Amino acid sequence: MSNVIDRSREIGPYIPAPDDDRIICRCEEVTQGEIRRAVHEGMWTMTEIRRYLRTGMGLCQGQTCGKLVKGIVARELGVPMAALEPATSRVPMRPIEMRVFANEAKEGGEHE
Repeated sequence: MSNVIDRSREIGPYIPAPDDDRIICRCEEVTQGEIRRAVHEGMWTMTEIRRYLRTGMGLCQGQTCGKLVKGIVARELGVPMAALEPATSRVPMRPIEMRVFANEAKEGGEHE
């Protein structure tokens, strides 16, 4: 099994394919061609792809597209899917206004 992180090996140029316009990550509207191009530009790990293209960062958190993205990356690198480490996962977060925290603190004080 070849080392995925060995960036000294050549994977060849990006050659557009007829189905490159197929949407792989529906949440972030990322196409197969964008993923393939990113691999050929040097993003060889799932975390790099995720940070660059935002695949798996939408509402589904990669539940829909994760395996598809991993398969595309593995195919472009010529390695088995098992050779790719999963992207770093984080809890989904949303911005919260400070007044929400202030209200909770105020309500929490009243109950004591």
